[in-house]
Parts: sequence; structure tokens; C-alpha cells
Amino acid sequence: MYATGSRGHSPAFLQPQNGSSHRSPGYVPGKVVPLRPPPPPKSQASAKFTSIRQEARASFAFLPEEQQTQRESRKRKRHKNTFICFAITSFSFFVALAVILGISSKYAPDENCPDQNPHLRNWDPGQDPAKQVVIKEGDNFRLTSDATVNSIVIQDGGLLVFGDDKDGSGNITLRTRYILIQDGGALHIGAEKCRYKSQATITLYGKSDDGESMPTFGKKFIGVEAGGSLELHGARKTSWTLLARTLPASGLPFGSYTFEKDFSRGLNVRVIDQDTAKILESVKFDTHEYQNESRRLQEFLRVQDPGRIVAIAVGDSAVKSLLQGTIQMIQERLGSTLIQGLGYRQAWALVGVIDGGSTSCNESVRNYENHSSGGKALAQREFYTLDGQKFSVMAYSEWIEGISLSGFRVEIVDGVKLHLLDDVSGWEPGDQIVVASTDYSMYQAEEFTLLPCPECTRFQVKVKETPQFLHMGEIIDGVDMRAEVGILTRNILIQGEMEDSCYSDNQCQFFDYDTFGGHIMIKKNFTSVHLSYVELKHMGQQQLGKYPVHFHLCGDVDYRGGYTPPTSVDGLSIHHGFSRCITVHGTNGLLIRDTIGFDTLGHCFFLEDGLEQRNTLFHNLGLLTKPGTLLPTDRNNSMCTTIRDKVFGNYIPVPATDCMAVSTFWIAHPNNNLINNAAAGSQDAGIWYLFHKEPTGESSGVQLLEKPELTPLGIFYNNRVHSSFKAGLFIDKGVKTTNSSAADPREYLCLDNSARFRPHQDADPEKPRVAAIIDRLIAFKNNDKGAWIRGGDIIVQNSAFADNGIGLTFASDGSFPSDEGSSQEVSESLFVGESRNLGSQGGQNKYMGTGGLDQKPRTLPRNRTFPIRGFQIYDGPIHLTRSTFKKYVPTVDRYSSAIGFLMKNSWQTTPKNNVSLVKFGPHVSLNVFFGKPGPWFEDCELDGDKNSIFHDIDGSVTGYKDSYVGRMDNYLIRHPSCVNVTKWNAVVCSGNYAQIYIQTGSSPNLSVTITRDEYPSHPMVLRGINQKAILPQYQPVIMLEKGYTIHWNGPAPRTTFLYLVNFNKDDWIRVGLCYPSNTSFQVTFGFLQRQNGSLSKMEDYEPVQSMEELQRQPSQRKFFFDSSTGLLFLYLKAKSRRDGHSYCSSQGCERVKIQAATDSKDISNCMARAYPQYYSKPAETKRKLSMVTGPCQGCGARQLVFTSDPHKTYLPVQFQSPSKAETQRGSPSLISVNGTDFTFRSAGVFILVIDACSIPFRLIEKRMFLLADISRMEEYLKTSIPPRSVVLLSTRGEIKHLNISDSLISLGLAKPAHLYNKGSTIFLGFSGNFKPSWTQLFTSPAEQGLGVLEQFIPLQLQDYECPRGSSVHRKDLELFKQASKAHERLTVT
Repeated sequence: MYATGSRGHSPAFLQPQNGSSHRSPGYVPGKVVPLRPPPPPKSQASAKFTSIRQEARASFAFLPEEQQTQRESRKRKRHKNTFICFAITSFSFFVALAVILGISSKYAPDENCPDQNPHLRNWDPGQDPAKQVVIKEGDNFRLTSDATVNSIVIQDGGLLVFGDDKDGSGNITLRTRYILIQDGGALHIGAEKCRYKSQATITLYGKSDDGESMPTFGKKFIGVEAGGSLELHGARKTSWTLLARTLPASGLPFGSYTFEKDFSRGLNVRVIDQDTAKILESVKFDTHEYQNESRRLQEFLRVQDPGRIVAIAVGDSAVKSLLQGTIQMIQERLGSTLIQGLGYRQAWALVGVIDGGSTSCNESVRNYENHSSGGKALAQREFYTLDGQKFSVMAYSEWIEGISLSGFRVEIVDGVKLHLLDDVSGWEPGDQIVVASTDYSMYQAEEFTLLPCPECTRFQVKVKETPQFLHMGEIIDGVDMRAEVGILTRNILIQGEMEDSCYSDNQCQFFDYDTFGGHIMIKKNFTSVHLSYVELKHMGQQQLGKYPVHFHLCGDVDYRGGYTPPTSVDGLSIHHGFSRCITVHGTNGLLIRDTIGFDTLGHCFFLEDGLEQRNTLFHNLGLLTKPGTLLPTDRNNSMCTTIRDKVFGNYIPVPATDCMAVSTFWIAHPNNNLINNAAAGSQDAGIWYLFHKEPTGESSGVQLLEKPELTPLGIFYNNRVHSSFKAGLFIDKGVKTTNSSAADPREYLCLDNSARFRPHQDADPEKPRVAAIIDRLIAFKNNDKGAWIRGGDIIVQNSAFADNGIGLTFASDGSFPSDEGSSQEVSESLFVGESRNLGSQGGQNKYMGTGGLDQKPRTLPRNRTFPIRGFQIYDGPIHLTRSTFKKYVPTVDRYSSAIGFLMKNSWQTTPKNNVSLVKFGPHVSLNVFFGKPGPWFEDCELDGDKNSIFHDIDGSVTGYKDSYVGRMDNYLIRHPSCVNVTKWNAVVCSGNYAQIYIQTGSSPNLSVTITRDEYPSHPMVLRGINQKAILPQYQPVIMLEKGYTIHWNGPAPRTTFLYLVNFNKDDWIRVGLCYPSNTSFQVTFGFLQRQNGSLSKMEDYEPVQSMEELQRQPSQRKFFFDSSTGLLFLYLKAKSRRDGHSYCSSQGCERVKIQAATDSKDISNCMARAYPQYYSKPAETKRKLSMVTGPCQGCGARQLVFTSDPHKTYLPVQFQSPSKAETQRGSPSLISVNGTDFTFRSAGVFILVIDACSIPFRLIEKRMFLLADISRMEEYLKTSIPPRSVVLLSTRGEIKHLNISDSLISLGLAKPAHLYNKGSTIFLGFSGNFKPSWTQLFTSPAEQGLGVLEQFIPLQLQDYECPRGSSVHRKDLELFKQASKAHERLTVT
């Protein structure tokens, strides 16, 4: 043990007034008691005056008379001297006080800084791995140097503070097996108001199979028990942001280029675009063998545009037939000085610029001797792209042991510049960052190291490594697909010390690396915990409870729990971890903010037991969330089937239903708040809400007053999910809450399908439903589903879905008749099928194919045949309204539709699915598609497939108002006036529709055939929801006021239930059920109460003797059995009204029960006898279809752009730039601004100048420069564009030389552009002191157009220096304050 003597009990800090009764003497968040200055010394004048006076009294004596006179005189003098003395003394005092206060203020410690506590003592425990340190009462230590110890226990008021320097040079590394803080102990590194400046590192060392294991905490940990305080506060910096400009693979717009070949005889030539580094031409000229090749090279160089980069390398030999004219051309246009004397088999390489002279030329030559050139003839020059990216062009030629090699390289040099959305001036050279994937594979996330970049703005950084994948930095087709960029480095680092490979029993069959990292655990009744801007690396263990940050059964940790300020983690970087990121376990009211979780195993942000509530997750980023082994829901396929120690017997888990649910955000209770978060890549789901039937784990047995599945959803606002495999957002299911057994052999906490989210007021099912609002979700590039949402009522609004296999699927909250029916709605949303984000190969992207409008190669979800759907209807009822669909274009390989249906659906679909006010873009080929037999759809013969239907309320889908859209072969819903839409495999009908729910008793594997009397040749065969079920269920959609017959493929069931689903009062159908002719019946009616299963208002049906008698009394409880045909006829007519979205009436579910008595076991199919006897002529029951005339008013989403910074306004700008051939056919050129079109047809340059500070937009000027006026453009651009303006420029026709290159620099380009012989030119610029990232120049080769280009320009940015206007409305911050009133002390930036 290591102990120290007592240093007294005077507290250095004020005691915190929160948490447990144990109090730390550390900063939580008290202040250092300021030093008192010493008393001021006497002034010299005052001291001298006193000495003189005393000397006079001792030296003089007077006579009595004189004494009186002297006394009077002395008295007057004393008064005078007293006044003078007082004046001098006062003056001296105030002068001295001022000096002392000045000194004191300069050197007194900052009362906010824990390391400046005057009661601290410097502490240097040295390097002793065996030392077990106990810091107890009276021990107030300041660690000032590196140290290694076995362990540290801080208790009984002990205090350990890391020392700091004001210049940040006091770097300290502490190595220990563990730190345990308890009973009033405290560990401080910095404070909220005095952030740590130096570099502090805590390294937790030890292996899983050595050293002491502490109860609960285990090994390699920082533990906080009751009464402990942990305050870690690193330097504040922007935690994560978004790319503001696309980062291409290799860092160059068209990629890097590498070429090498042996014996490529002659002169190998590459022409490179000086503005983009694109290889424009790749040609070989055999000037050794053929003079015509030399002439061809001469002509080739003659026609090159000035400014082009040319690289030349000799392969083998090039001079035998090289003509003098060609040599002169190389000299004149490229500035070569070595070409004239080039000899046989000499290695020569050149990089030059057309018409750049000798100063632009770099060349090298090496002699050929003994089959070798003795090295490379290497030519290299560096250039800049238009956006300032530096690149090099290299050419080389070489002989090696008789083999000739020549080659070229075009690549980034001196780092790649990234343009970012937010101020990152706090990021420093040497820091590590991560850029998220913006494709289907999360493994395209990349790490980079920052380089010094003096030329960078505060919105730019430069990275050392070359990017391998494309990372989008744009709003694409109206959807924000800008990659997240997070900084991993912090100046406080807590890390696990790792072995080189996996060892011992650390799940080495799944991991080839060491997964036994460090961990932090905080337990109940701690005094204070605040972690901010701390880096956690190699943390977590593949053991339950050992996570990077684990709040373990802490209860309420906000004001409700007595914590002031509330507990929070802010700005953490958790990366390369081995078990989760932050675990909230039995803990409520925690704030998790600005935290990054990157490259971790298992659920990342993890709410554990299903009772955690009121936690707020604000602006967090999780990416590369990989499978782990701890829970079934963490595991992938192989882990799921291999780990079987907790299943019953020989049960083999089913990965798809038991496991495979690992999620970046695992939210086990709906009453939590998610605002501004990003889930940027998970093996399974980005955000998963699940619903525990009861608390699990260590919270098992806790009684919840409110069931999670009934509890209203907390705030869900402005979250983004992408690059996950199963789903971006998943709201469904629960976990198994019982141990494995013979009855249910599955493992405890495996995925379970029992829970349904149905939020009600106060979580009381007897009170009204409370709609769960999913507001501003952005979901893109998820392999399977952008979002899968089950339950009701649920509203998705202001959301965007792009490039997902399926954009959004709603599933109902239960199974009839146990649920009461609910609604699901999506509104004001955008769906994009295949966007301009083409993706890039690699990073475990498995599928490539062609697609999109241009049919270019692109990455694909699932595979190349997977049917892409925007909005998928499963069962319902759903309401799709005010939404826009773009770019659903089928290919030869796959279908792509805006609206589609769940494939292979054995469940029901309700006719109460409603669609209205939807808008389809010009590139939507299939508004809706019902599937066809083939890949993925299989035979399309399941019950739900056949009964797919929705109501087109206003005709915005079909063009027919108040129409129903079903599958084309469904004759239960047809009439003669229906319209077939063959390419949709759909029929459009008018009418009224409902469902009957048929349930039979003890009849497994029974199929039902239902036939409408008007179409007996087109029956529908229903297999049932589950053919193996003891009580089979069937739920056909039927047209009301029609007759139907029902037949069986086996013996007629002895008991049959018929429920009226979605029948309004007085709605009816007539049914005839097939039975053997000798059957007797008991038929009863009643209202089934869902809550308790009881029946009310029961009535018996009475038999009648003829069909005519039955038809005269359709409202009576009568039945007619026609023994000649074997059909039992009765009317199903609703007696009571139905409210809202309920399946059943307000009195209960109207049910008819048929009990049949017969000894026959024959198949009961009466089709042959039923028709034509009961055939009816097809007829409409409702007026014919009414076609929509005119455009759809109010259709589509009102907003055109969906971003993750909705408080900013983005101006949609679209250019239409036709080719020469299209121009000759009359196609106009166009600039569209926020939906306002500006067209032009004359050859020349069209310019729009827009005020960057006005919303929605204000046009300052539009100007057309015809070909004759082009020369005046440069002056106009330099002098006539007002500041704070957006400049939009587009050309039309052939303009040989657009002389505006220099003027575009002041509008945003990094250098003059090459504008010779362009087919089309488009430019977006900004006039002002700021150079935004969105400025861009687009050009096309001669005679070619640029097609359609779309950009989104931010308006009213602070950096535009707009006049001060009204404050920006930040709904996210308003919601944050609303959600976390307990966190008012935290500054919202």
C-alpha cells in the first residue's frame, strides 16, 4: 500500500449539492478559494515622519511660559501634521493596494481550474507496476509527471488532479490496471470552465488471464462507486460535421491514373486536362518504325488547345522515323530542349504545357548502355485543379536488363483538401479524422491524418492519405447525402493497452485481434460524473457489463435524481472499441451529446433493460457498427448459429429471426429523445426502437407502471440513417424475456416478434392514442429498407428516402381481432429511386449494375434484380399524402416503382389504405407495381399478394378520382367499368370495399376458394395466413353489396367464424358457404370485445326456406341452406357504426359463428353446382370512374430540399444544357431557380445574379451576352456584380474562346479556367469576401451538352456578411431545451 500523511481538512473547493451524501473535495463544480494578499507594508514617508516626531519628543525641554506658547504652537502643528500624515498615509496605502492587487490578479490561480487548487501537493509515484496506491482523506494530489502503478483507489475524500500548463505543454501518461473512485474520492482532469490544455493519457493495462479481478468491475477499468466523482474535460472542438464538397476517390474528380507497359514502342502520349487532371487522350505513336506516325503526332500536337498538359514517354525506341517537323512541333508547343538530340533507345520523358514554353517543361533523358538505362528518365510537374487541389503529372521511361518500360502517373500530392460545413479551426495537424461511407457498404468509411494547411480556411482541412472511395459532399436530388466527418483525436485519452492478437478465451474463433480493452463503469449514487471531449480508444470487452462508458443501474441522473448540474457525456470520441460505445443501463435523464462511436462491436449507443427513460441523445454520430457476441441481437449469422450455450437442448438459432439486429442506436424504450443524430453505417440497423414486455437483465422484476409499447414516443427530430444493411430506421419487435426451455428453446434476450408499438395517452390503452411523430428522417443507401415502422398511430413527416432497396414500409400494430386498428401516415416527404450518387466499388459493396436515368454503372442494393420500391404497402391502413417521387426507372434486370407492395405477403391488405396529393416526377415509369411471377416475387400467389389494394382518393396516382387500385387478376373487386393498367399489373375501379375475416376451427392445411357471383370463372384461392395453424385465417378484400360463395379444398370445417372488418353501418354482402347436403347448422351473431374476449348482444340466426325469402329480409338474422347446391346463404350486414381507423364497430367486432354438424368427410367444393344457378350479371354499385382534368393542385411535398441543417435555406438551382444536336432540334437552354424557369434560345452567355441574402430568392439582374458581345463579359463580371450575390452562368452554342477565366477567380475559382472549344459551360459563383465550397465550373467537350445539372445553394450564411436580420429559428435547439430542461447549464452552440 502507498499512503501519505494528512494535510488537514480545510476544503479547497465548495462541496457539490447533488447526488449521494458522499461528497468529494474536488471540483463539482465548485471554485478554488482565492488566495488572500498579504497586508500592505507601511510607506516610507509614513515611517520617516513617525521617527522624526519621536526624536523631537526625546530631545527638547521648555520653560512654563514658553511651554504654553510651544504647546499652542505644537498643537497647531500637530493638527497640520496629522492632516499631512493622514493624506500621505492614505495615498501610499492606495498606491500599494493597487500594485498588490495587480500582482495578485496576475498570479492568483483561476478558481475554475482544479489543478490550481492551493491545497494540492505535487505527486510523482514513479514507474512501479507493483505499487497499489490508495488516495484517502487529506490526500490532495496533483499528478505532474508520467507514472506507472498497479492500481489506484481514491476514497474517503481523496483527490487526484492531473496537472496542466497554460501553454498545454504538461503532457502526462498514467499507466495502471485500474482506478476505483469511491466514498468521496474524486478524479479531475480539467473542468467545464477550465478545460484541460495539455495531453493527458490514462492507459489501462493487463490481460484477461492475469492480474486481480475486482468485484463487479473486473479488470482494466475506471470505476465510480457511490460517493465518487469523475470530472474529465478536454479541449472543446467541433466533434463532427459534414462534407461541403464531394470527396472523390483518389481526391481527383476523375480519379488518379497509373499506367505502365513494357515494349510500347515509340512515343506514348497522354493529354491531361489542366483544370480537373482528367486524362483526355491516351495515344501511342510508333515514330521508330513509321514516318506517318511522326506526321500523325505532329498534327495531334498542332490541334491541342493552349494550356493542356502533355506527358510523353519513350517505349523501346522512338527516333528512327521521327521527322524534324515533329521535333520542331515538340520544341515549339511543349518547350522541349532534349528532343532534338534524342538517340537510339535512349529513355526520354517529358511533362509540359501546350504553348507554355520551356519554363513549363520538365524532361529527362538517360542513355542506353548494356541493356540498361541506369535508372528512370523521369519527368514530373505539379499543377492545381480549379478548386485548388494540387496534383502531379509524371512520365517515365526506363530500360531494366533489356526490358523497356514506360509509364505515367497522375495523382494527388501534398495531401487532399476537404471542404467542410462547419468551423473546424480547432482541428490540428496530426489529428485523426474519419469520413463516413455514403454508399451501401459501411466499410467505405475511411480514416485520415490531418496535415498542416496554412492556406486552408476555417472550413477546410488537408489529409495525408489518399481516399479510396467516393464520399458525397452534396445535396443530391433534394436529399442531403453529405458524408459525416468526425474528429477522433482528443487531448484527454483513455485507452486499453492491447496485445498483438487474440488470446485465451476472448472469442478468438470470431476475432483475430485482442478484444480485451479497458472500460469505464459508473454505479448508482455517484456524486458527480461529467465527461467531455475525451477520447476512448481500445475500450470495451466481449464480456457483459464491460463497455467503454457504462452507466450501471444509476437511476435518475438529472435534476430529478438531485444532480446539479445533470450528468452528461459530451464530445466523446469512442473508436476502435470492442463492446458498444455508451451503455445506458437502468439510468434515466442522461444527456449524450456530440459523441462519436466509430468501429465498434455490438450495439453502439445502447439502452439496455427496457426501462431507461428521459435520456437525450443530441447530435451524436455512430458509424461502422459491427457484430459482437454478447447478446443474440448483437450477433451475425455465424455467431448466431455457433454460440448455443444458452439455448435449450439441440435448438439451432435462426439468424434472421433470433439474431442479426446489431444497431448503432438501440433504443429499448420509446420515452427517450433523439435529435440531430447520424447513424452512418451498421451491419443491421441504424436506429432500432424495440419494446420490452417487461424489464430484463439486472432490472428483471422491476414493475413498470407504464408498458413501453403503450408509452408515447419521445422527441424524434432531424436524424439521418444510411449505409446499413437491414434498415436505416427500424421500429418493431422486442426481445425474449424468458429463459430457454423445452416450450421455447430460444435464448434469453433473442429477438422476439411479440411486441407492437401502440402509444396511448399516459400509456393507458383505455385513453386516446397519441401519434408517434417521426419528424425529419433522412434515409439513404440502406441495402434493404430505409425505414420499417410497425405500430400506430405513427406519422412520418418532412422526411426523405433515397437509394434504398425499399424506401419506407409501414406495418400494422397487431393482428385482427386482438388490435383495435390504428393509422400510419407519411406526409411532406420525398422518395428517390436511383439518385446521382452512383457509389463506388469496394468496401464490401457486393452488387454493381447499370441504372438511373443515364443507365450508368452504379452500386446496387441487394442485387441487380431486386425490385426497388419507394413506398411499400404491407397491410395498413396507411395514408400516403403530400409526397413526391423521383427517378424510379425500371431496367432490363429489375422493376422500380414509386409505390409497391410487400412481396410474398401471406397477411392481409386493407382497402382503407389511402393515397392522396402525391406527385410523380418526369422520370417515374411505374407509379405503382403489383408484382409479377419471377425473381423475388416468386409465384405471387400468397393471400396478401392477391388482395393488395389502395384507395386513390384524388386521382393523383391513377388519374381517376375516388378510385381503388388492385391487382389486375383480382375479380373480387372488379366491375365492367374498371380500367386495366397492364404495365402496373393493376386494375383501377370505383366502388366500396371492405374485408371479411374468416377463421376455421381445427382445420390445418385448408385452402379457401372465394368466388364472386358475377365472375364465377375467376375464383380466388386463399392459402391462409399460416397453413399449419390450428385455426387457419383468411382475409379477402371484397366489394360491398355483392354475393360470394366460399368453398374448401377439404372437408368443410365444423366451426367457422366470419368477422366484418372495415364495414361501416349498413354495409353488407351475401355469402354462401359450401357444406355437405346433410349438414345441420347453428348460426349465431354477437359483438366480440377485444379486451377480454367476451361476447355481447348475441342473437341466433333462424332458417328460411328459400333464397327469395332470405333476400326479402337482408337485415334480419336469417340463413338459407340450399341442399341441392350445398350452399349455406346468409347476409353479413353491419349493425353499428365504425369510428376512425378501427377495424370493428364501436360496439365491438361483429361476428357470425357457424357450427356445422355432419359426418361427411368429402371435399366441400360446390362450384360446379353453384353456377350458373347463382350467377349475377356484372354491374357497378357506384358511379363510373371520373378522370382528373388539369394539374393536381397542392400535390407533392411543398419543400424541395431535405437537409440535416433545416434551419438553413437552400436554393434549388437547375441547369438544362443541350448538346449541339439537341439545340438544332430546338431544345431550349434553361436555368431554373426555386421552380422559376429562365429559358434562352440564342447563342451566347446567359447570366443570373441573385441576392444571396434574400429568402426565398431575389433576382438582382438577368443578362444575356450574345456572341458579338462576349468580349464585354469579363469587365461586367469584374465590376458590375454587387457583393453578396450568387452568379449563375450558362452558355449556348459554340464559343471558341470564352475570355472570362480571370474574372471567375474573384467569384470562387482557385485559378484561371481553360475555356477553349467547350460545348457547354456552366458556372456557379459568389461575389464577396468569402469563397464558399459550392462554387463550381462545369464544362463539356465541343458539340456536347451538360444535360441537366442540379445544385442547392445555401442562402443567408453568416459568412456572406448579410445585413443583420431576424434570428434564425432553430427547432432542434428548442426541442433540445424542451427535452432536457434539466441541462440548462450546458451552453448550446
